[in-house]
Amino acid sequence: MTFSIHSLLLASTMLMPAVAAAQTASPAPTSPSATPPAGVAPDAAAEPQAAEEQVEVSTPGGALEGDIVVVGRNIPNAVRATPAVVNILSSADIARTGEGDIAGALSRVTGLSVVGNGFVYVRGLGDRYSSSLLNGSPLPSPEPLRRVVPLDIFPTSVVASSLVQKSYSVNYPGEFGGGVINLTTKAVPDETFLQIGGSLAADTVTTSELGYTYRGGDYDWTGFDDGTRRVPGAVLAAGAAGRSVQTADVVGLNNAQTTILQRNRHLPANFSYEASFGSSTDLGSVRLGVIAAAGLSNTWRTRSSRQQLTDDPSGGLLSDFQTVLTDHRAVVNGLLGVGLEFDEHKIRLTNLYIHDTLKQGRLSSGQTANIGTLPNGIDPFKVQNTNWFERELRDTQLVGEFKFGDLSLDARGAYARTKRNSPYERAFTYQYNEGLGRYTNTLTGLQSASVAFSALQEELWSGQVNATWNVPFDRPLALSAGYAYTDTTRTSSRYTFRYQTRSNSALSDAVSLLRPDYLLSDFIIQNQGIYLQNTSSDSGTAAYDASLRVHGAYVQAEGEIADGLRATAGVRYESGDERVVPVGAAAGTRIQNNYWLPALTVTWNFASDMQLRVHGSKTIARPQFRELAPQLYQDFESDRLFSGNPFLKDSQLYNAEARYEWYFARDQRVSVSGFYKRIDDPIEAVAFFPGGASILQTGFANAPRAKLYGGEFELQKYVPLDTIGVDALSTYRIVAIANYTYTQSSITAGSEAIASPLSGNQLVLTPANVLLRNGGALTGQSDHLVNLQLGLEDKERLSQLTVLFSYASDRVTNRGPVAGGGGVRLPDLIERPGVRLDIVARQGVSAFGGQFEIKAEARNLTGTGYREFQTFADRQVFTNRYRLGRIFSLGASVTF
Repeated sequence: MTFSIHSLLLASTMLMPAVAAAQTASPAPTSPSATPPAGVAPDAAAEPQAAEEQVEVSTPGGALEGDIVVVGRNIPNAVRATPAVVNILSSADIARTGEGDIAGALSRVTGLSVVGNGFVYVRGLGDRYSSSLLNGSPLPSPEPLRRVVPLDIFPTSVVASSLVQKSYSVNYPGEFGGGVINLTTKAVPDETFLQIGGSLAADTVTTSELGYTYRGGDYDWTGFDDGTRRVPGAVLAAGAAGRSVQTADVVGLNNAQTTILQRNRHLPANFSYEASFGSSTDLGSVRLGVIAAAGLSNTWRTRSSRQQLTDDPSGGLLSDFQTVLTDHRAVVNGLLGVGLEFDEHKIRLTNLYIHDTLKQGRLSSGQTANIGTLPNGIDPFKVQNTNWFERELRDTQLVGEFKFGDLSLDARGAYARTKRNSPYERAFTYQYNEGLGRYTNTLTGLQSASVAFSALQEELWSGQVNATWNVPFDRPLALSAGYAYTDTTRTSSRYTFRYQTRSNSALSDAVSLLRPDYLLSDFIIQNQGIYLQNTSSDSGTAAYDASLRVHGAYVQAEGEIADGLRATAGVRYESGDERVVPVGAAAGTRIQNNYWLPALTVTWNFASDMQLRVHGSKTIARPQFRELAPQLYQDFESDRLFSGNPFLKDSQLYNAEARYEWYFARDQRVSVSGFYKRIDDPIEAVAFFPGGASILQTGFANAPRAKLYGGEFELQKYVPLDTIGVDALSTYRIVAIANYTYTQSSITAGSEAIASPLSGNQLVLTPANVLLRNGGALTGQSDHLVNLQLGLEDKERLSQLTVLFSYASDRVTNRGPVAGGGGVRLPDLIERPGVRLDIVARQGVSAFGGQFEIKAEARNLTGTGYREFQTFADRQVFTNRYRLGRIFSLGASVTF
């Protein structure tokens, strides 16, 4: 007896991670021509199941259409049928977690953790070792510190499903270390629908509490500037030329609306709105469909953070500040898709737009080692910052999937552009004057005012063509080949200025007492002759251009080599040319390398519901643009300065994995796996104090070698309650989804000479063990990751109650810097994510001709805060420590 799976197996040899919307599938037909594998009784394959939700896999490696025969096995699971190690999040899985963005939903997947602002780490490997795709095409990044897009900018409302592949197959780009994450946008619907929804949320630390913000423009709540932050051309020209901005042009800056920090004692609640529409119609033999979606969300978050810094081997503090930050984030998104289906062919055009803005106000109070707390208990310094970080993603994709008998052809092209604009990054430092009994800012010495303007734009053109031939043979066999091209370009600038008086002398006492907007009023600027001193080149280049062009071609074969034994084998040839050129510099960085990247996966289906996979491959990881660019950049999330190292080189990874899978019932499974990776020249973050300054800066260096190994366990189990004799629960079932990942990593750092990040544009070779700790863990890697979902849900209608538990153990965020001239290494900086407990309830109601969904959420019920610290013999120094609130939300949507 045989089992046939629609759109999977043979063509899944070309499986690229693009998982489309869940659809209702007909029962898979049986094939009378196939025979069961040796050792399996004819009745070992169960009868086809009833129609159910099915994940459609759309793949750039070949159109997955038609009925593909799986001999003698009935394991009706898309994860099982793929020739690689994957995790799939369907729309139902995403909805069950209740997460508002796809990064949060992915954090529930085995082996995945989210670090910082939406960057996903796979099996403890940082975001540089993984890639993100949208419908199978790559995306550019709007982040100065990354070449990958942060996944928290993708609302779950525009994502139909997500696939994570952890074992390499050669139809993927060669930059595949931890894995690849593909997001699939919503596809053409089978029926016309209209959905409208919204939600309100309260944060116990933020909502209706004290926060700091500033006036800005009239449309800040939408995330769009109304022109208030428009930067005069004279200022940008001076920044690019390295000149100062004279007094006559300084008055052209918008000062008051972007300068004065204001208290808001009752911060508003969070809210979101969304709407989507889809329809399809038949035009003769052609089916035409359209889908559109749009959304707006506003969230507020206040953090009261303890920020300490030390350069002392005993932990003595260099500075100690309490900082209150209020972030107001607005996200606008839109999706428009058009699809055509005719015969066995599909064409789809997708347009995606995301606009993500963070408006930040912050006030710090504290002391330094040289100027401690005053006798009356007053902090000597107060620092005020106002910021606006505006990110935008535009993506257009055209995909064609064509089938001509046994030959499938897949072609796709995409253009994507991201932008990040951060005008008017303002900072003011006031110092307490005991004689005046007030805080003053004289614009000299430690008392200062500065402003920065930064902008980034990245464009990415990509194209792929793939062909798959299902060979007419007595056993399933598919041969495939393809070519892919990507061309990424980036321009980035950051111009920094410090306010100075005409003679660089201190302001008078009367003027220095003024608050920031009066201090920089037009009258004071003109009367005192205040100008902007250009400081852009004090620590690197003010601007740089970057590009990465990659050509890749592959061949691959997938088929059954014996009864119950199938293999996928292939090799990819990839040529990359990466350049980072500081503007105005005679030379920059160029990395040109060609690679042969083989991969082999063998799957042994040794029982009717069990199989074993073994995998081996070689992959690479290229330095990110920002890691190569000698430009100083401040990350306001971590409050840390970053600078690039132009002498980095590619990393090479050698991967091995074995995985046991037991599919004991429909959509229910247990899997256990072990993995090992050897990384040559991994790129690690290195902390240091530049030039003896009292600020902590992060650079990057190639460690000689690292290894990573570990294991994963995953369980998905449903327990029906129709046997317990309670009529009210007869249609309900218990859902238990659990996963655990154990990871260990260590860096090899001896006397090998590596390029130091401390030397700017000069190549200085330093012993690796001076910059890196031999045997230390890779940055971002937690030893233990635990996720647990326990729920009660109705099988016949929407009614769910889910408890979500997660835990991540401590992980290194930065290597401990070397302190002073003694060369003593300080402890590493450690982040403690800890435990989180969430509850999500969803209830469907039919009324007024529509289907309503009511959703209630309670997040972070454990009240787990954020801690980043260094541990010394008798104390901890907190780089960042703040409370995170419990978040309660209520939302509703209706579908017609």
